[in-house]
Amino acid sequence: MLENRDYTIIIDKSGSMSTPDQPGGRSRWLTAQESTFALASKCEQFDPDGITVYLFSSRYKRYDNVTSSKVKQIFQENDPSGSTDMASVLKDATNSYFERKATGQTKPAGETILVVTDGEPDDPDALEKVIIAASGRMERDEELAISFIQVGTDPQATQFLKHLDDKLQSNGAKFDICDTVTMEDMEEMSLSEVLLNAILD
Repeated sequence: MLENRDYTIIIDKSGSMSTPDQPGGRSRWLTAQESTFALASKCEQFDPDGITVYLFSSRYKRYDNVTSSKVKQIFQENDPSGSTDMASVLKDATNSYFERKATGQTKPAGETILVVTDGEPDDPDALEKVIIAASGRMERDEELAISFIQVGTDPQATQFLKHLDDKLQSNGAKFDICDTVTMEDMEEMSLSEVLLNAILD
């Protein structure tokens, strides 16, 4: 199930990511770096040609064929700032999948997109539309999976991500392609379980 898939990790680098969740604690940015490194290392076992990584705030930047060793470098080159334009980056990632699929360049099992974020997007409705539109282009349920991994403890973000997980089909999505995980959930799960949940939820 996890093999023969492509993996894309989208990392929120908006200004709030520099916030520590406990006084004197590590910033969300550092927590995101650690979880991205762990996820990239795990994905590499299934997708040896490297994964696609996006960083986004007000704008986004894309890195292709990223191996876990390159993750640290990407984090060193970037600092958290700006807003949370999640709709644009997710639209680019899903369009990229369907463009590659049309030209026979996707893996047989499809693609998993992991979004590491700490907050609610600037435009929740636009993000919802992107996900619903992507689900409408799918031929089968497991082909594209989007998993939101919440860093930090913002209750509004938790509520919004739960809404994406539970309500999109009633709002017109063809398949339930979203899954959400908090950092607390991740501590109790293996990374393989996190990746499997994204596909099977």
